[in-house]
Amino acid sequence: MSLTRRQTAAALAALPLALSATPAVAHGGGGRPRPRTLHIAGDSTAAQKYSDAAPETGWGMALPFFLGHHLSVANHAVNGRSSKSFIDEGRLTALLGGVRPGDLLVIQFGHNDEKTEDPARGTDPYTTYQEYLRQYVEGARARRAEPVLVTSVERRRFAADGTAKPTHGEYPAAMAALAAEEGVPLLDVQALSLARWQELGPDGTEAYFNWLEPGQSPNYPDGKQDNTHFRPAGAVDVARTTARALLDGRVLAPRDVRRLDTRVPTEWITWPQPV
Repeated sequence: MSLTRRQTAAALAALPLALSATPAVAHGGGGRPRPRTLHIAGDSTAAQKYSDAAPETGWGMALPFFLGHHLSVANHAVNGRSSKSFIDEGRLTALLGGVRPGDLLVIQFGHNDEKTEDPARGTDPYTTYQEYLRQYVEGARARRAEPVLVTSVERRRFAADGTAKPTHGEYPAAMAALAAEEGVPLLDVQALSLARWQELGPDGTEAYFNWLEPGQSPNYPDGKQDNTHFRPAGAVDVARTTARALLDGRVLAPRDVRRLDTRVPTEWITWPQPV
């Protein structure tokens, strides 16, 4: 499938940007230290957003706030992609071209895999979904990087009695089964976010998702009621949850994370101009 000019430019914009020049454990040629990179492969819930979509925010935009200065983030997540379409469009091949020994590949797909009526994106949890995810795992390992599987962050869905409802069917369990089979770290962000939405409740979660009143944002003059994508507060919360899970799962060490228990102002989120 050919890429549009904007898709190609966005892919180039996702190349790794070091947060600082502090040496890390990975080394380049000649034994020189280089920043270690965390690559994100995922969908719109993690993706970089631009000024024409603000205040919609992907959690990958907030993740650097919780990582040490010696780590950089390369956010390759793209709106609307599934584990299948990301590969079919050549995006995994492009991503792996920038992966170096010691890097991390964080893999979160599921939202669009569930759209089984769409042959370009839909997958079956225990067959094609696992088969596509395995390609990410094998690709990372072939480059001596560490793959990390992340279950899909939950949507905002509540029953009439205020109980937060899971929406991802068998996909989280299928990913967990693959992680166990392949010996890959699993971050169960689906379960963690579901518990968080339950804690916040239907009213408290509105500020986390892209719910907007008419006239509140020039990008959404008629308002918006989006129960999938985040505003800055939600993206920050999910990024914090992800960083803490990376620490708890011993994927990252304590020196690799920061601000897990301190406030991160939502004003730190910025949206660049569209490419």
